[in-house]
Amino acid sequence: MTRFTLAFALAALVAAHPAVAAPKKPAPAAAPTPAPAQPVIRTAEGGYLLGNPQAPIKVVEFVSYTCPHCAHFHSESAAPLQAKYIAPAHVSVEVRPFLRNAIDVTATLLTTCGPASRFHGIHALVLQRQSEWLHSPSATELKRWQHPDFATRTRNMAHDLGLYALMQTRGYKPAELDRCLSDRAAAERLADQTEAATDKIGVRGTPSFTINGTLQNFYDWPNLRAALDALTQGFS
Repeated sequence: MTRFTLAFALAALVAAHPAVAAPKKPAPAAAPTPAPAQPVIRTAEGGYLLGNPQAPIKVVEFVSYTCPHCAHFHSESAAPLQAKYIAPAHVSVEVRPFLRNAIDVTATLLTTCGPASRFHGIHALVLQRQSEWLHSPSATELKRWQHPDFATRTRNMAHDLGLYALMQTRGYKPAELDRCLSDRAAAERLADQTEAATDKIGVRGTPSFTINGTLQNFYDWPNLRAALDALTQGFS
């Protein structure tokens, strides 16, 4: 596996820079995503499992927090996935972060900060509010985001994107966020997980999905819903 490095982060950031969403007016507060009925479980692959681990249909979603399609997928799918498929224990959904650029590193370190029980709400919050916090860096910000010290770099990025303030709305303290943003070992694991998803599973973009271990050739909620409807037909 290629380890996470400064070169990886900065090269990815520069490559993604033109495609990062421009700032938008703050959106109205989104309705809270329904809380899962069962505890969220951290998986051996570094994902977060929602639903009954014994569900016969197992979906893995690969998500990037800077991907506008991922935010759109979440807005469409969160409520019906929980109500129709996860709650009846027909389907489990494992969310696995997938790094596309350096902003993803910072956003994912924050989204996965703390115990697994907090993941579901923070994952929803970061995607729901993506249009408010995600923006291309100014020249000054880009220089701050290239700081040679890993912890300083991620903290600068989190401050400039407003992610500290966003996380504090859910009860996180700055010192707790600082610890997560300083965790280079966690960033390395995320990079390895991304490489494994690319090399072993064939993931090329986000959101991507596997169903019972098979990578699907679609990237949106209508197609995933159709696939799940076909597989759950006749379930009581």
